[in-house]
Amino acid sequence: MDYKKAGVDIEAGYKSVELMKKYVKGTMRPEVLTNLGGFSGAFSAEAFKNMEKPTLVSGTDGVGTKLKLAFLLDKHDTVGIDCVAMCVNDIACAGGEPLFFLDYIACGKNEPEKIATIVKGVATGCKQAGAALIGGETAEMPGFYPVDEYDLAGFAVGVVDEKNLITGKEIKPGDVLVGIASSGIHSNGFSLVRSVFNMNTVSLNTHYDSLGRTLGEALIEPTKIYVKALKSVKDAGVTIKGCSHITGGGFYENIPRMLPDGIRVTVNKNSYDIPPIFGMLSTDGDIEEHMMYNTFNMGIGMVLCVDKDDVDKTIAAVTEAGEDAYVIGEAKAGDKGVDLC
Repeated sequence: MDYKKAGVDIEAGYKSVELMKKYVKGTMRPEVLTNLGGFSGAFSAEAFKNMEKPTLVSGTDGVGTKLKLAFLLDKHDTVGIDCVAMCVNDIACAGGEPLFFLDYIACGKNEPEKIATIVKGVATGCKQAGAALIGGETAEMPGFYPVDEYDLAGFAVGVVDEKNLITGKEIKPGDVLVGIASSGIHSNGFSLVRSVFNMNTVSLNTHYDSLGRTLGEALIEPTKIYVKALKSVKDAGVTIKGCSHITGGGFYENIPRMLPDGIRVTVNKNSYDIPPIFGMLSTDGDIEEHMMYNTFNMGIGMVLCVDKDDVDKTIAAVTEAGEDAYVIGEAKAGDKGVDLC
């Protein structure tokens, strides 16, 4: 008996690392001091030593049951983007610049080519965020995961000068909400999605004119990474008073997280075009409107709160970064929360 006969192929692990190195290399930043394959990743603090009060911000998350879709479609090159996005978008919400990222892949069987494809997506996400992929772990766990399935999670660290932290404390009545478009469902609510649609290859490969593509292509679309858009707004001289990443819990849970006590916001549901995948979900699943807005991003992946005098500059900066932005609501006095109208 040996480890390979027990289900763990050490040689496959070595091959996975070699195959992923070319993708990891493309994410490197000057501050990275170690090579992939060591016991830890080292990152120099030299680049931000001139900040008055350099403050580390972190985020950790996974892809959730969206991975089930990847298994069915046998498409593994985009879920890594989702994983990175779920972590770095939270860091950007605090005003931080993502510095580095680490991934964790647990699988039933280490297939080096598949693992490398997953990491390719992670590297793509890191490049979009400007973060270095400085390490990770691939755990082969036979008997715990089915041989053709895996889980994917990640952890990111960023930095911000304490004076530039986005806290929401300065939000006042009359401030304006600017929403930045999502790419679709992103990585939340997939347990409900999988209950609504038939999760088989026939259904997923069916083309819908309303979607302009197959159902599977619409569902697997990776999460938007908003790091560059928020940096563009900051570089335009705009103070982002509050920022909310619309993830699980939708509008009703996430928008209030950026609000101080005594501030309530109103969101105009008709202020932007809702992507058709959400209408299909609502109709096919007989999901009432409140539940839709309490589960999904409904086409808005990030919400910024800015002074009304900065609205035009904010939208211009987001547009310059290649994203679509809309004025979707405003702040008023009241019990902390959100009203949709």
